[in-house]
Amino acid sequence: MTCLSRDAAATPVKANRKAVGGGAKKAVVVRPPSPKTEEELALIGEALRRNEALTTMISLDAARIQELADKMWKETVPVGKLLIEQGDFNADYFYVVQEGKFSYMLSHGVGAISSAIVVGQANVGDSFGELALLYLVPRAATVKADVPSVVWVIDRPSFKSILMRQSNDKIKQYVALQDKVGLLAKLSQDDKQKVAEALQEKTFLKGELILKQGDPGHTFFILVEGEVAVLKDNAQGKQEQVAKLKASADESHVFGERALQKDDVRAASIQVVSTKCKALALDRETFDKVLGNHRIAHHKSKCSLASVEAIKKEELEKVALLGCGGFGVVELWKHKVTSKPYALKGLNKGYIVKTGQQANVLNEKQLMLMCDSPFIIKLYACYNEDQNLFFLLEPARGGEVYTLYEKLGLSGSVEHAKFYAAGVLMAFQHLQERYILYRDLKPENLLLDEEGHAKLCDFGLAKCTVVKTYTTCGTPDYFAPEMIMSSGHSSAVDWWTFGVIIFEWLGGQAPFQDAVPMKIFQRVKRGIDKVKFPKECREGGAEELIKGLLKSDPSERLPCLTGGVDNIKKASWYAGFDWQAFADRKMEPPWKPEVTSQTDIGAFEASAGDMPPALLYDDDGTMWDQGFAT
Repeated sequence: MTCLSRDAAATPVKANRKAVGGGAKKAVVVRPPSPKTEEELALIGEALRRNEALTTMISLDAARIQELADKMWKETVPVGKLLIEQGDFNADYFYVVQEGKFSYMLSHGVGAISSAIVVGQANVGDSFGELALLYLVPRAATVKADVPSVVWVIDRPSFKSILMRQSNDKIKQYVALQDKVGLLAKLSQDDKQKVAEALQEKTFLKGELILKQGDPGHTFFILVEGEVAVLKDNAQGKQEQVAKLKASADESHVFGERALQKDDVRAASIQVVSTKCKALALDRETFDKVLGNHRIAHHKSKCSLASVEAIKKEELEKVALLGCGGFGVVELWKHKVTSKPYALKGLNKGYIVKTGQQANVLNEKQLMLMCDSPFIIKLYACYNEDQNLFFLLEPARGGEVYTLYEKLGLSGSVEHAKFYAAGVLMAFQHLQERYILYRDLKPENLLLDEEGHAKLCDFGLAKCTVVKTYTTCGTPDYFAPEMIMSSGHSSAVDWWTFGVIIFEWLGGQAPFQDAVPMKIFQRVKRGIDKVKFPKECREGGAEELIKGLLKSDPSERLPCLTGGVDNIKKASWYAGFDWQAFADRKMEPPWKPEVTSQTDIGAFEASAGDMPPALLYDDDGTMWDQGFAT
């Protein structure tokens, strides 16, 4: 639950597969820190240490506890005040009880306090609201002051800034390392900061060649951990060792610098001689982008408008409802003349503004226009009306992969898991070529077309970036360690979700699954080696593949090692799989939907009773939606 203490969080709740966002782009009220006595500091420190959910997210050493305490301000709470209200989106604060007592209350109707059930209490020294520090989610319960009380408060942005300190310290180290690189040493401090944020940590194993003499190269490396041998061809054409380089906290080594300016023929081979080593890598294309506009909203040279169609909404007519969600609805529409079917996704403007997702919606449009892959749902057009925004999309009338598994009981089927996972891999390859992080893989976001091929949909949480990003978002069952700890994530976060989905398809549930998000995060922190693998997840090389994807260190995940995604394609679990036939869509799907006509919606079970409430939108004059329509 999002705002309950340890006692209340033990209350059984139904597993929630909904995605969460990192928080609205809105101003959060932050008060100046209040002065604190030694006794108050001790109480705050002990409350933080006792909050198991909080210690799951971050390592609470004395310095970090001091930082959190320093940011907190004191508030008095009169008896009867609802400090938190169930269902409230204004969930931006975490509380420590200094004086008094609070009750946690659950009700079936939001705000119906008279019928609420007390499920727990918070007394002096307790704390609550930790999920609000991670991401935007409606409050799961009401918290009411039973007596006049006093609390210490910290807001999400302040908390996040403290979480990011460790990452910021690492970035400072990366900036300093550039002084040893001739080309980079000449950059301004601002540009060095951009380059530091773009450097990718790479792990190499013993015996691997980081560079090979004579090969062309477009990537340079800074060795920061481990030992390598420098090899060069002798007079007989055989390679011999000419030097050894060992990195430590005080010493690093650079090779391949010229690759940042032009294709560089490697003058020597660099081979790992330690058990493993780590290097920071940067390729020339990323280097060029990062110094042009390092936080790109969308990369025009990769943008494909091939799918855009000049279709007016008046040329379409509604056929049926396909699905509902808190955001709005998805309906099947068809062209009045050609009868060609489309999926129309409608977003309520009032809801968008209330949750502060204006920029995300505009971003979703741009990212979808960048994609042109048979493994990703196509965007054809966008419409802007008084109360709603609309995406006109490629219809996938085979339904959700999640629903298919539920209906047919496909869990454990290796054939289905391999086929649908291959579709995800192809989609991810396409996205990563465009520097897009997807961040919300799950069976619910995979749709089947009429032939039975899976397509990735819903780009609401995706982001285009060439540097690490820090927004906590996605579906908790799929959260990677770096997502939980807000330590900054890259495309490696998508490969974590890839490992989770394979485990789920084979084993019947996600490896870290729990109805309480904080318990999920605790399990993720303990690691995949502590997870019991069902028989179906242990056979045919599946366990090796899953564990290779679910490495806690992002740089050690299979596609992040030398060989990239080929490490998955060549895994023993995929032995005999014809990747070329699959890419060409010539492989027979393991299941084909029974779609009898262009307007057949038999794979969907949406009901008009599930329609979300429409929040009235009053134009605020900011014109945030200008340019949305294609």
